[in-house]
Amino acid sequence: MMPTRVTQFLRIGATLAFVAAAIALSWAMWREYMGTPWTRDGVVRSYVVTMAPQVPGQIVDVAARDNQFVRKGDVLVSIDPTNYRIAVELAEAAVKQAEVNAQNANIQSDRRARLSAEAVSKEEQQTFATRALANQAQYQQAIANLNQARVNLERTQIRSPVDGWVTNLLVQLGDYANTGVNVVSVVDAHSFWVDAYFEEPQLARIREGAPVRMKLMGYDELMLGHVESVARGINVANARPDQLGLAIVNPIFTWVRLAQRVPVRVRISQVPAGVRLVAGLTVTVEVGETPPDRDRRHDLPGVP
Repeated sequence: MMPTRVTQFLRIGATLAFVAAAIALSWAMWREYMGTPWTRDGVVRSYVVTMAPQVPGQIVDVAARDNQFVRKGDVLVSIDPTNYRIAVELAEAAVKQAEVNAQNANIQSDRRARLSAEAVSKEEQQTFATRALANQAQYQQAIANLNQARVNLERTQIRSPVDGWVTNLLVQLGDYANTGVNVVSVVDAHSFWVDAYFEEPQLARIREGAPVRMKLMGYDELMLGHVESVARGINVANARPDQLGLAIVNPIFTWVRLAQRVPVRVRISQVPAGVRLVAGLTVTVEVGETPPDRDRRHDLPGVP
């Protein structure tokens, strides 16, 4: 009988120890969850620069490749410059002609201005002076037209405005490019950040400047950063008005209320070697305590 009771006591003791350990572990996990704001609902974001031709024409060269890294100023796509070069030549000729006309008009006006009233009438002097001013204006207009023609010629080469990666390149050699229609996009290499969506109960422990640790799905290395800002508004379904401008309120109230998620913008400060940032990747985000020198109130302006 004794061995049986000892065995029972050992089993009971082992069960109690297991339950105690499970409770302690659950409590530790609960404190970690409540004490350290974190979420698996994070997304890598970046700015994408879209480029559309400012002049139309047939594409005669595609220098960029899909997913290629390019530098600011690199030529990505070239439009046939033939017509625009001719326009520059015509504008240059018009400037020379307008310059000659303006010079002749000034000479004629100055000559009549020096003659006496007996040799030329006041009315004729004013006529030639007005003609000189008109020719000078035509000369200035010709210069403006030349500048515009040169700008249009430069615009036949579409250059990257940022350092980054060409993405989703669909334009082909021989395509016709229309003004204002996107032909190439570049992901700005210097614009990556993370949008982390935290539940309402966690917002009270999140402050601007707080250190952040991040882990991309598929990587073991951690990225570092800090909280840059917290969104001050999200969409509220009950605030939508009907045709009369009245609020549409959902009449159904469930017992279980899901916490709203609020976007928190995180600035990335350190990316481990070998980690490739791609806009749209999933990120796990953990926010630490706010440094004392960066702790600030987040009340509305003017509220003490």
